[in-house]
This record gives sequence, C-alpha cells and structure tokens, in this order.
Amino acid sequence: MLWFTVWSVLVVGTLVGAFFLGRSLYRAARDLLAELERVTDALDTLAERSEALAASATTPAPVDLMDPEPVRARLVEARLATLRRRERRADRHARTYRRWQSFVR
Repeated sequence: MLWFTVWSVLVVGTLVGAFFLGRSLYRAARDLLAELERVTDALDTLAERSEALAASATTPAPVDLMDPEPVRARLVEARLATLRRRERRADRHARTYRRWQSFVR
C-alpha cells in the first residue's frame, strides 16, 4: 500500500510539472510568434524605405576632364563632407568616452 501511494504521488507530481512546463512553453511560443510578426512588419517597412531611397538616388553626373574646375569643386565638396563626418565621429567618441568614465568614477 505504501508503494502505491509513493508512485501515485510521483505520477501526479510529474503530471503537474508537465502541465506547468507545457503552459510555459505555450506562452513562450505565443510571445515568439508575436515578436516574429513585429519583426516582419519592421522588415517590410525597411524594404519599402530602401526601395524609396534606391529610387530617389541619382547617379553622379559624368565629369568632363577637359575642364578641371568642376572636378576640383566636387573634390572640395567631397573632402568637406569627409571632414564633417570625421568631426561628428570624433564628437560621438568623445561623448561616449566621457559617459564611460562617468561610470568608472
């Protein structure tokens, strides 16, 4: 009689544990599907934006090398754009390092 009680408790405990595990897995799968749906929507939006940007992007005009002035002007513009990007990157890095050092102190 004692073994019947022990095995009954073990079987019932296993079934209860399986129920809670199954419920947890079901909820996790449901949340995963909801997140996958959200990611799919975000990817659709990203694809639409990239198509719009690709459609709006124009190819650069050909350069006439016989007249060097427009080439020099474009080169100066490109160098200024590069300099601005470098300055923004340096500012971003400086802000990040300052923030990191504020955590250390």
